[in-house]
Amino acid sequence: MKDHIAKRVLEVSRHIARTKATVRDAARVFGVSKSTVHKDVTERLPKLNPDLALRVKRVLEYNKAERHLRGGEATRRKYHRDATVGGGEKEKEASAVP
Repeated sequence: MKDHIAKRVLEVSRHIARTKATVRDAARVFGVSKSTVHKDVTERLPKLNPDLALRVKRVLEYNKAERHLRGGEATRRKYHRDATVGGGEKEKEASAVP
């Protein structure tokens, strides 16, 4: 494994373990794709640091178990924000009719 890849794997993994970040969050922070982060922590990391790999795996399993809750929260915030910013589409259509 090339040195710069091994360095990235360890940095991303430490970040996930320390902050409990999701794969998507880590990808955004390090400027790589979700696929790259996932491959780094599931395939490359166990070869470099098995103890860290176990800690990261636990975080990813927790995030996976909780993702349906986070998704619901994001949707709730989106619709709440849309309703407070400009109202719903029906309100816009109703006001446009003379």
